[in-house]
Order: sequence, then structure tokens, then C-alpha cells
Amino acid sequence: MKMEADFLLTLLEFMAALFVFVVGLGVIAIIVMYIVDKTQTKQAIRHNFPVIGRFRYVFEEMGEFFRQYFFSMDREEMPFNRAQRSWAYRAAKNVDNTVAFGSTRSLRQTGTTMFVNHPFPTLRSDAVECAEQTIGPGCTSPFRTSALFSISGMSYGAISTPAVRALSNGARKAGIWMNTGEGGLSPYHLEGGCDIVFQIGTAKNGVRDLAGNLSDDKLCEVAAHEQLRMFEIKLSQGAKPGKGGILPGAKVTEEIASIRGIQRGEDAISPNRHLDISSNDDLINMIEHVREVTGKPVGFKAVIADETWLDDLFSNIYQRGSDAAPDFITVDGADGGTGAAPLPLIDDMGLPLRESLPMLANKLIEYGLRERVKIIASGKLITPADVAWALCLGADFCVSARGFMFSLGCIQALQCNKNTCPTGITTHNPKLQRGLDPADKAERVASYAKNLCYEVGMIAHSCGVNEPRELARHHVRVVMENGLSIPLHKLHPTPEARHESIAANG
Repeated sequence: MKMEADFLLTLLEFMAALFVFVVGLGVIAIIVMYIVDKTQTKQAIRHNFPVIGRFRYVFEEMGEFFRQYFFSMDREEMPFNRAQRSWAYRAAKNVDNTVAFGSTRSLRQTGTTMFVNHPFPTLRSDAVECAEQTIGPGCTSPFRTSALFSISGMSYGAISTPAVRALSNGARKAGIWMNTGEGGLSPYHLEGGCDIVFQIGTAKNGVRDLAGNLSDDKLCEVAAHEQLRMFEIKLSQGAKPGKGGILPGAKVTEEIASIRGIQRGEDAISPNRHLDISSNDDLINMIEHVREVTGKPVGFKAVIADETWLDDLFSNIYQRGSDAAPDFITVDGADGGTGAAPLPLIDDMGLPLRESLPMLANKLIEYGLRERVKIIASGKLITPADVAWALCLGADFCVSARGFMFSLGCIQALQCNKNTCPTGITTHNPKLQRGLDPADKAERVASYAKNLCYEVGMIAHSCGVNEPRELARHHVRVVMENGLSIPLHKLHPTPEARHESIAANG
């Protein structure tokens, strides 16, 4: 008993000493912080309120977390609200996606869209699969696909190795394509066996020579891969039109540097435009050159905000002949996303897809190019309603990056540019990447794509058409400022409709 008592006494003395030591360290730390805060002059809050003022910055960092999980309503958050994310998560997990007791979506807000249900909806026995589309019919190797919704550009480097592997394998399982983004073609893109669209960014990563110029040899080398179906020349992207890609040096590993043809550890900042494309003539020449060298369909991606530019571009193509036209145009809305962009551009530059998509479709109709040029819509399209709406406005295909990030497990932590992504998607920290199992996430990628397309079909059938690409502008209404809705074909009439209206009022 005495030994036990002595042991307990010794333990208590040790714990007391440890407590005093810890408290002492805490006091010393507070004193040091007080001195540091009081003597620095860069932050007024810390200078005027030493130690306590530091909590302001802690609360600022934690604010995003608490708003997302505790305070925001289902439809309040930006860029994606909880209802949108929840749908994507459930679709990726292939679990029940039904809800009860009615919608939480307001139908009174200006800009709200509503699909027009048909009194005699399409029966399941009459529904058909999406018809196969041909992109670049005049090319040596045209691209034939029935894919409706595919993976938009996300560069290897901006996203991690396991993320690229999961997307590649998931794309093959779903029968869709994957865009490389401007970071070049990695072995992980090819690993899954999916169709691939190679994006030529302004730095021409992966198809450049040592001086940064477009290399025909590198183009042929990339095009030789059977999986490589198309080339996309990126003029601009939604989140930062007028600004090139930004990859922090911390993410530029030896492998990424080798794939891109850049220096390891240095910030990879692409020019804000292609140095060899300064006019529409240059753009058309580039499209024709890449198509001639590779034999594959070639198009471009751009944020479209100016009808005058489209008039000039399509007039030029009309004069040269339709063979000079791009095989596709990817139109990105100002509501597109990225891992890193200056706030003035991400907030205030470019037009949203609701304006630019019908603008592009109308101009192609006006110049007789609508059948020749396919439209790919990009920019915040992550739910079935988003995709069905884009099809109504004239899109032939839709692509998404952030939707597929949600399928990988993205929690919208808004740390894409910090190499600290908690889900391992946009970080090269091996410890954080371990939580992203490519095999498991590939299944979720495929399930997300398949469930989205299934529910787009469900919307189409409720509108009375047999397949999604039969959706048209009269199938959607949009709420105006007076609280009442009008059909989209009246808000955005096609050129034929405008001509008929002018003739009728003539």
C-alpha cells in the first residue's frame, strides 16, 4: 500500500510540475507574441490589440467553414450551394437522389428557369439513346461520339496524380471524353483508356519546342495516340478571360516540368494570349495548320462577350469556305471556375453562359455554319437541369470540371491554389493524396456522369421529346422582373424567328 501511495504521490508531483511547465511556456509564448505584435507596424489590429488581435485572422479563416456547414441555407452559397453539391455527391455515390415535401428552390427570383412539361410526355418505350455525333467530318480522323456530358479541362499539375487517374478511368467507364487542360498530356490521362481532348494553352505546354513555339513534331507525337480525339486551342477561360494559366512553383514537380517543358519549382504563368494569334486570320490559320498536321478535329475555347468579334470571325470563314471553320467551339461562361485567378477577373470580366451561348448559336445560324460547327458549353453546369438548359439554348455537348471534382469528393474548401486541398484533388502533398483512392473514385466519376445523363433524359421526356438533343428554346421559360415568365425563344429568338417577325410586322 505504501508503494502505491508513493507512486501516486510521485505521479501527482510529476503532473503538477508538467502543468507548471506548460503554463510557463504558455505565459512565455504570450509575452513573446505581445512583444512581436506591439513592435510590428504592418497590421494595425495586432499592434493596437496585441495577442487578442490575432483571433481576428483565425476567425476570418474559419468563417468559410462555419458558413458552409452551419449558417448558410441550402440555396445560398456560392459558387455552388449545398443543394447542388448534395445532388452531385449522391449521383456519384449512386444512391437514392429523391427528396421529400417539395422544393427549397424559389420560383420567383428574376432569371429562374423552368422547363415546360408536355401534356403527353414521352413514354419510356419511345425514349431513345443520344444519337452519335460526328465532330470534324472532313478530317482524316473525325471524332464520333454519343457522349453528352464530359470532363472539362483540368491540367495535370493543377490536379493531382490520383485525381487524373480516377477521372481517366471513370471517363472510360462512362463512355465520355476527358480534356487535358493546358498542362499537357501525362501518362495518367492515357492510363484509363478514355477518349482525350488535348488542350493547346497559350504556353503550348506539351507541344512546344525549347523556345516555347508550337512544334509540329510534338503535335504529331501527341496525335499518334489513338485515344487522342481532338485538339482544343484555348483562347480564354471563364474565370479569368485575358489572363493565362497560373500554376504555383510549389506544384511544379520534376515530372510536371518534364511534361510541360518548363523549369521545375518555378511559377508556370502562361501568356494572356497566344503570341502567334493576334487576329481572326491568325486563329483560322492556326486551326487549319493543327488540323492538317494531326488529321484530327480542331476547335477553340473562348469566353464570348462580343457579337462584333463573331461577325468578323464568321465573315472571314464564310469568305474562305466552310472547310476553314473550326470543327467545334467551346463557349465558357464568366461563371466558370479555376484554381487561381485575380479577383477582378473572376468577379467582373466576361459574359455568363446565359448570354454568350445563345449569342454564339444565333451567329452560327446567321452565317450558315450551325451544322458545320459543334457547340460545347462549359461553365457551372453540374446538375441535370443545368445541362438540359444548355441543350435548349443550342449546345451539342456540355462539359464540366467542378462537377467532376465533386464526384471525386471535393468539399469546396476553396484551397485549390494553396497545395493544401484536404481531399487530395488539387495538391501534390503525398499525405493528402493518400485519401483519394483512384479505383474507388473512378466508379464515382462514372456514376456521376451516367446519373446526370439519365436525369437529363428524364427532363427531356417530361418535355415531350425522345432524346435530350431534341430540346429547344421553347421548352424553357425564364422569370422576368415582374415575377412572370416568358419562353426562352422569345427572350433569345433565332435569326429565322427574327426575320419572320420582321416580315410579319413589315
